[in-house]
Amino acid sequence: MSTAPRTATVVFIFITVVLDVLALGVVIPVLPKLIEDFMGGDTARAAEINGGFSTAWALMQFVFAPILGALSDRYGRRPVILISCLGLGLDYILMAVAPTLWWLFIGRVISGITAASFSTAGAYIADVTPQEKRAAAFGMIGAAWGLGFVVGPAVGGLLGGIDPRLPFWVAGALALANFGYGLFVLPESLPRDRRAPFSWKRANPLGSLTLLRSHRELFGLAGVNALYWFAHYALPATFVLYTGHRYGWDAQTVGLTLAAVGICNVFVQAWLVSRVVARIGERAALLLGLAAGMAGFCLYGMAPSGEWFWAGLPVFALIGLFGPALQALMTRHVSPQEQGQLQGANSSAAAVVGLLAPGSFSFVFAWSIDPAIGWQLPGAPMLMAAAVMLVAIVLAARVTRAPHG
Repeated sequence: MSTAPRTATVVFIFITVVLDVLALGVVIPVLPKLIEDFMGGDTARAAEINGGFSTAWALMQFVFAPILGALSDRYGRRPVILISCLGLGLDYILMAVAPTLWWLFIGRVISGITAASFSTAGAYIADVTPQEKRAAAFGMIGAAWGLGFVVGPAVGGLLGGIDPRLPFWVAGALALANFGYGLFVLPESLPRDRRAPFSWKRANPLGSLTLLRSHRELFGLAGVNALYWFAHYALPATFVLYTGHRYGWDAQTVGLTLAAVGICNVFVQAWLVSRVVARIGERAALLLGLAAGMAGFCLYGMAPSGEWFWAGLPVFALIGLFGPALQALMTRHVSPQEQGQLQGANSSAAAVVGLLAPGSFSFVFAWSIDPAIGWQLPGAPMLMAAAVMLVAIVLAARVTRAPHG
């Protein structure tokens, strides 16, 4: 009898994540252009400021993801998710009318805070889904991310061609519609008798990470997750410049390739995860996902032509097995009262990596194509990411090995 309500709540969280990611994706193509307009057309300066905006956004994720996770452990998932949706909607409207660059910066800071509610969505899934079905449910959340980032930037690009501020209005409307939808249909997933007291010791970013040290496998998996995210940043940090430099791709080709990446991701997360996990188990699915990521990065880094790069897309897409399997394994090691803290700690760890990795890969790429070194290896960032994935595979195999296996 509980299957239908559980399915309905997972569907709602799926829609919530789609709409929130769609709202985030819609502004991606136009935010740098809006910054450039504020800078009087100075592209170089605008690029620097856009990087600062991204760093501030990641910093807010680091600080507030564990706070929102701990608040959801104390007061329930519903109020945190709804307030975040409302705040995100109002924030996009603020950015739509921002009269100065500082107002736009404040908007991005608030966006980083409210978008930290994604960790609460993960805790909601853990609340309403049996352990053996969590990988499939987290796969659906991953598919929601993929779908949002396929549609969002495309819509944002079209709307931005009309008015660079129009995507912000649309993003705000989507987030507020999501708030209104959830206000009427989203039930609470965490009963009062399973809630935990709020404490700043658990909620601050460093304190929340102590939960990850509570179990050997949990701590090891957190390290694997950090390595995964570090390697993953090779793509957003260098993809556009790398493919333009090596293959001569224009913006349209880049956009079509990103759309293909998103479609492959949705297929893996929404359809393949549940079937693979059911057949080979969560541990094997996690290792397979990491191995596919390593192979994909190798193909990307060594591809002599754009066609060979495209051939790597379906291989790399199997990395989508990793996240749902990881979440399913990690949620087994914490109590219902700690699911929000776990998701917040994971988000904080990913945010820390997000502060360090982009610059590292950008530096490696710049060095690898510098004429002064006498030789060029433009695929160096991708090969570096493959090496990081190899370390993640070794660590994952060790920490998930049965004690007597």
